[in-house]
Order: sequence, then C-alpha cells, then structure tokens
Amino acid sequence: MGSSVLIQFRNCRLVRNHGLVVDDLWVRDGKIINPESVFFDERRQADVQIDCKNAIIAPGFIDLQINGGYGVDFSYDIDTVESGINKVAKELLSHGVTSFCPTIVTSPSSTYHKVLPKIKKRAGDRNGATILGVHLEGPFISREKKGAHPMELIRDLEKGMDNIEEMYGNLDDVAIITLAPEKEHSCQVIQSLVQRGITVSIGHSTGNLLDGEKAVNKGARLITHLFNAMLPFHHRDPGLVGLLASDNIPVGQTVYFGIIADGVHTHPAALRIAHRTHPDGLVIVTDAISAMGLEEGFHHIGQFDMEVRNHKAYIAGTETLCGSIASMDECIKILKKSTNCSSVFALEAASLHPAKCLGISDKKGTLDFGTDADFVFLDDKLNVLSTWIAGECVYNR
Repeated sequence: MGSSVLIQFRNCRLVRNHGLVVDDLWVRDGKIINPESVFFDERRQADVQIDCKNAIIAPGFIDLQINGGYGVDFSYDIDTVESGINKVAKELLSHGVTSFCPTIVTSPSSTYHKVLPKIKKRAGDRNGATILGVHLEGPFISREKKGAHPMELIRDLEKGMDNIEEMYGNLDDVAIITLAPEKEHSCQVIQSLVQRGITVSIGHSTGNLLDGEKAVNKGARLITHLFNAMLPFHHRDPGLVGLLASDNIPVGQTVYFGIIADGVHTHPAALRIAHRTHPDGLVIVTDAISAMGLEEGFHHIGQFDMEVRNHKAYIAGTETLCGSIASMDECIKILKKSTNCSSVFALEAASLHPAKCLGISDKKGTLDFGTDADFVFLDDKLNVLSTWIAGECVYNR
C-alpha cells in the first residue's frame, strides 16, 4: 500500500476492552486510527475497503520466550544466527506472532559476545516478525533447577553488575534477563538492570517466596515459565509460585508469569490454578526449541543432543523435557480448552499481557487508536487466517 492510504476493515469483530466488539478497524501509515477525525475533520472516505467476512481481529501475538524453531537454535547456531533469526521470524507469521524475543539459554561468555551484536531490535514486515530484543535465560541461575541448561556454564553474581557486563557485553538489544533471585547480590543487579530499561524475570530458581518478593520490590516483573524449574508449591512456603497471591509487592504492580501452555510442560489443572489465582499476570510463552516445526527423531539444542518423540522434546537418552515444540496459536487453544477461559482472554494472554509486561502496550498488544497496526485474523476456533504488520498482510492462509 502507498503511504497515507486509508484502509477500512469491515465486517469484523475486534478484540477491544476485554471483549469482542462489532466495529470497523481503520488503518493509515501503519497505525490504527480513530475514524471520527477522518470523517469530521478530513471528510475522507476509505481508499481501500477490506471485507473481513466476520473474522475475529486480535492484536498480533507476542512471544517473550522462544529458543528457535524450524531447525534453528539461537544459542547454538552462532555463525548463522542472522539467517536463522530471519528464518524463524518469517515462519512465526503463519502462527499469528508479530513480535518476539529470541531467547539465548545458558552459554559460554564467548557465545554472548558473538551472538548479541548480531541480533538487533527491528520492526517487522513481510519478511518476518518484529524483534523486541533478546531474552537472556541464564547463566545466573540455580544449579539445582538448571533444567536443560549445562551445569558447567552456570555462574554466580559475586561481583554484581560486573558479572553481567563481563558475561554478556553490550546490553543495548536485550529486552529480558532471567536470573535466580536467591543469588547473592541479585537485588542490586535487578535494580540496575531495571534502571536500564531491561525487564528482569526470575526463574530457574530454588528461591523461596521472600526471595521472590525482594526481587519484585526491586523491579522484577516476570516469572520465567511458572511451575517449571522452580521449587514446587508448599503450603508453608509457596516459593515463587506464591507471588501470584502475595500481598507484599508494590501497590499497583502486576507480577507477570510466563506459562508454557503446550499440554506437556504444565498440567491442565496447574493452568487452571494459575489462571484462577492471578489471570491478569498470565502470559503465554512457547519456550519453543529448534525442533518446533520438525519431524520426530534426534536433533540438537545448545550443548545437548535431544529427541522428539510423541510431540515432546527430551534431552536424548533421558526423560528430561528440554523445551516445547508447540506454536503460539496451539498454546492459545490449549489454554482456552484447559481453563475454559474466553477466547478473548486467551488471545490477550498472548498479546496484551506480554506487551504490558514489557511496558510497550502503548504501541503493541492492543487495537487501541494510535498503536501499531499489528493484528491477526482468526476464525471462531482460533485458527489463524492471516497476519498483518503495520497494516500490511504478511501471511495469508
């Protein structure tokens, strides 16, 4: 479309104000606009009208934790990381994902120094989804709750921010850092990272509830894949899970939690508990690995060989899960089925909630006037029909 073309999407149902609203969507210059000013001030009609055939239009999906997919591993394919990122960014469009945070798992310092300069924040287009910044998951995590992260690469924070800067190098294109809040000096580190505009997530942790509360009071906003790689809920100390019902966090602050709604990592009853306890904080993440979109068999992730069998990914020769292979649109459907939540809630858990968590809901995650025209057409079964970035169709089923 040429610049300043006024597009009217008709015959659709919009996800707005936590409901489905029968209304037209107006787009110009890549933004969602208020049609009233067009009618009354400019006295203009639409240049292009698109009949949406009663489709649902939802904000584009935002994946805050994805390790790779389609044979690409962001942590392992160091020399080809740029082409790998481009491949995954393009493939994600078919699943309604318009923005994502490529995730690097615990790696040697040399890997971060090579990879981070090659993954820049950038706007999406027909070639792929927007890159919001990198999610660094490790190496400042718990050895006891390392999951699939290599033990020998896990580090402590004995020198505070010096450890962070030595390990990663430049943080300009980093959006999220996951660390274990029980580590010494973690509170000072959290405060420093938040002041730099980085979202701190707590996870891969043996931390108790108090550790979590201290972290949140220093500015941590997110829990990495709730229930996975943390202490199980205990009635005398509910651990990080207890943050969902804590009354010892700053007034008005929402604690967000990523949850892998792939039908494997989180039992449907656990999904229901999280949803009923703290729905406002629920953020669907895929935690997808290189095997997403690949056939069953043996593959590679990070420093490990792994096996895909029965739609699950394991460290080869073990029963340890090492990441999900479900796409975002699948996870949305699983969340809806497991919790009996509304379609709108499931869609907002993949769009509005992650945008709020990153502090970008003035631009992404809603269909409000003035926001980026990133959205998804879906049918009533929440199948993705088409994906749009900046008002341009970038995928059509």
